Amino acid sequence: MKSPDRSAAIRKSAAAKRSKKPPAKKSERVRPGRRSRLGPAAVTELFRRLADANPEPKSELEYVNPFTLLVAVVLSAQATDAGVNRASRALFKIADTPEKMVRLGEDSVRDFIKTIGLYRNKARNVIELSRRLVAEYGGNVPHDRTALEALPGVGRKTANVVLNVAFGEPTMAVDTHVFRVANRTGLSAGTTPLEVEEDLLRVVPAEYAHHAHHWLILHGRYVCKSRHPECPACIIRDICLYEAKTPCAE
Repeated sequence: MKSPDRSAAIRKSAAAKRSKKPPAKKSERVRPGRRSRLGPAAVTELFRRLADANPEPKSELEYVNPFTLLVAVVLSAQATDAGVNRASRALFKIADTPEKMVRLGEDSVRDFIKTIGLYRNKARNVIELSRRLVAEYGGNVPHDRTALEALPGVGRKTANVVLNVAFGEPTMAVDTHVFRVANRTGLSAGTTPLEVEEDLLRVVPAEYAHHAHHWLILHGRYVCKSRHPECPACIIRDICLYEAKTPCAE
């Protein structure tokens, strides 16, 4: 009769042989909940370089207070910051508070922003969120994610921008630029904006967390472009894990 220990070992060996996929080598295993392919030292150096190049990055959306910031970010969905700024400058001159926006009315808001994509739906959301701010928060923008996301036209990305820019929270607003740069560089291998956000929250050093999403947005907008990334001019080229880098001129 085989000993219990020997029988268990035989069963384990047989199961391993039947497996279609061999066990991953220790060096290939990924810790649960961590999709970043860059090590801590590389991540720190990446953000150090971005910070040195632009110590105080700013949102390119124009705003005068938390309310106009909120409205500007709502308007920016599927639109460029430059396009939103052109439409919102005149709007914010006469309606820079929720009360003024409600008095202005949906038809007038629509006229101000008609050059922006989805302007009809956005005008409706701006008026409704303004009404909610007046009725529920005394005209103030709430410093709370759940409350922000409950407002019309406000999703997680918009809430993250407002929490970061207006209230100084180290949030990670993942737009198409952040998603692309995070995956190309190896900061994340997330397949959804939420996965990328979670990865960035885990790996970005605390001293860079406040400005991190702005650095990534600007890098994606002006250097790590979607179709024609300017890899030769990239200050993190040697750290980035993107395999299809555009070549340097000979």
